[in-house]
Amino acid sequence: MVDNSLITAHMLARELNLSVETIWRYTREQRIPFIELSGRQYRYRLSEVVNALSSEVHERATEYAGDLPKKLTYADYCSLPEEPGVRFEVLDGFLVKEPSATVLHQRVSRRLQRMLEDYFLATDPAGEVFNAPLDLTLGNYTVVQPDIFYVSSRQREQVLHARVDGAPTLVVEILSPSSGRKDRLQKMRIYQSAGVVHYWIVDPEEKTMECFSLTDGVYALVVGGMDDEELVHPSLPKLKLALAALWRRPPD
Repeated sequence: MVDNSLITAHMLARELNLSVETIWRYTREQRIPFIELSGRQYRYRLSEVVNALSSEVHERATEYAGDLPKKLTYADYCSLPEEPGVRFEVLDGFLVKEPSATVLHQRVSRRLQRMLEDYFLATDPAGEVFNAPLDLTLGNYTVVQPDIFYVSSRQREQVLHARVDGAPTLVVEILSPSSGRKDRLQKMRIYQSAGVVHYWIVDPEEKTMECFSLTDGVYALVVGGMDDEELVHPSLPKLKLALAALWRRPPD
């Protein structure tokens, strides 16, 4: 089970796709919150560190933007020429360009979507589960394509002809080698600010799932699982996810 309290610097580095040396430097410079134990040992809470780093990620947003002359809007995004094998998103006005998903990514996404569709069909028949590529707009300067997201029956007016406009109830991002830092920091901050109640991060390589929920406007890790565990979400009654089914390879 993913630790919901204190983690080591090595664990934190892995979660954020940073080097351990960077975590130590941030600790020395007091740029992230930490707890000092006896013998100069340090422990961290992931959600607190993510929030502390969010402003820094915003400052580094030009890393994704290149030399764009202005912040992009949804209209600007719609005018971008298509590029085979590439997915575009706009995060706080800055363009993000990433390669298409891998086979492993799509395999896990498809299986998780099927599980969620079965669950919400039983609990909220008028709600809908969507998957990428479908545009989700969160304000005038953010256009994302979450791997999976759920719009409840109470949010049906947000489902437009070509996009969904406004924060859904649940967003799931499935990590790939190129997206880990963005999904854990910049996108987490955006979803939190937009009021997405549930944000899940799935790592197919590490075989882990982390479920965050808004608590007083801030994401807190409420449950996690790994390998062949069964994940039971505390806020979604009777939702049980057999994680082994997500990672299994098709038979030869």
